Amino acid sequence: MPSHATPDGTRKYASRFFSPTTDPGPANQKTAAGHFRERDGLHFSSIGIGTYLGEPDADTDRRYTESVVAAVEGGINVIDTAINYRFQRSERSIGDALKKLAVAGFSREEVFLCTKAGFLTPDGAMPADPADYFFREYAERGIFGPHDIAAGCHCIAPKYLANQLDRSRRNLDVECVDVFYLHNPETQLAEIPRDEFLTRIRAAFEFCEAAADDGKLQSYGVATWNGFRQDPGAKDHLSLEALVGIATEIAGETHRMRFVQMPFNLGMPEALVRPTQKLGTRSVSMVQAARPLNITLITSAPTMQGQLAHNLPRFVAESLGLNTDFERAVQFARSAPGITTALIGMSRLEHVRANLPLAAVPPATREQILRIFQETR
Repeated sequence: MPSHATPDGTRKYASRFFSPTTDPGPANQKTAAGHFRERDGLHFSSIGIGTYLGEPDADTDRRYTESVVAAVEGGINVIDTAINYRFQRSERSIGDALKKLAVAGFSREEVFLCTKAGFLTPDGAMPADPADYFFREYAERGIFGPHDIAAGCHCIAPKYLANQLDRSRRNLDVECVDVFYLHNPETQLAEIPRDEFLTRIRAAFEFCEAAADDGKLQSYGVATWNGFRQDPGAKDHLSLEALVGIATEIAGETHRMRFVQMPFNLGMPEALVRPTQKLGTRSVSMVQAARPLNITLITSAPTMQGQLAHNLPRFVAESLGLNTDFERAVQFARSAPGITTALIGMSRLEHVRANLPLAAVPPATREQILRIFQETR
C-alpha cells in the first residue's frame, strides 16, 4: 500500500467524525471536540489501538484484524504495533485490516501507523531451537554479530534495524511507516557503558535518517518502558535532550526523530509530575521537555493491563465523572496536558466497543486532572 499519513488525509479522517459548526442547532458529531489533536499538521485521535497481547494463533490474528477495522471505522486513526508482537503476526493482522479499510473507502493517508524494532523475534511461532534460528537467520548472514546483542534479546545495530524495517513493511504491506521506534533501547544499558550506548544510538539514528530519505519511514523515535520514568542517576535513565541532540548533530533541525512512547497512567504518572529530564540547567518532566524539543508524546498502558479498571479511589470518580473506573483510567491518560494519544490494547471487538464511547466524551480539563493530584497529597 503506497503513501503514508498526510496532513490532508488525517484532516479528512478527522472530518468524518467531527466538523466544527457555527450553526445554532446541534451538530451531527460522532466524536467530541478535543478527540482529535493536531501536531505538525497531522490529526491524531486521542485514543490509539495497541496490538501487543494475545496468542500467536489464527483466531487472534482474525480478531485483531476485526478490531483494527472497527477502531478505524469508529474514529481511531492511530495504530501501534511492533515486529515482535505475537511473533510478527500483529503486523500481518494490521496489514489485512488496512486492505479491508481500503475497500471500505479509507485511504492509507488517513491512518497513522507505528511499529518498533529492537527485540529479537521469530517468525510466526517460537522455533524448536531459538538459538539455531537466530544464528541461521541473522548471524550467519552478517546481519548482527554476538557483540551487537544486549541482554540476550536486544539489538539496535543498523543492519538489524534495516532487516526488521523491511520485514515490517512486508508484514504490514505498506511502502512507508509513519513512525519507526527503537523498542526499549534502555535494555542495552543493562550490559554496556553509557558511552557505548550513545554510540549505538547514533548509528541507529543515522540508519533511520537514511531510511526516511529512502521513503521507508516518515519519522522515528524511541518507545520505552523505564527509560524516561527514571531519575537521571538511574542506570537505565534516558535523556530526551541528549537523544534529540544526537539527531540534530546528524541531520540538523530537520531531523526526523519526533516521537516518544512511554507508559502513563494513574499508577505511573511520572511523565507529567516527575522531573526526570534536564533542559539546560532546569529539571523538568517529560511533558515539559517534549514540546520545546518538538517531540510528540504517545503513551501506553492507560489501565496497566486492567489493574486500574477497578477499585480506584473515590476522589478519581469525583474528579473525572464518567460511569466506570475503566473509563476514568483511560480518560486520565488521554486528557493529561502534553499527551497526544493514549494507546489501549484492543484484541477483540468488545474492547473496541468499550473504548469508542470515550471518543464522544470531551477530554478532562486541566482543572480536573490537577484535582486528582491535589487529593493524593
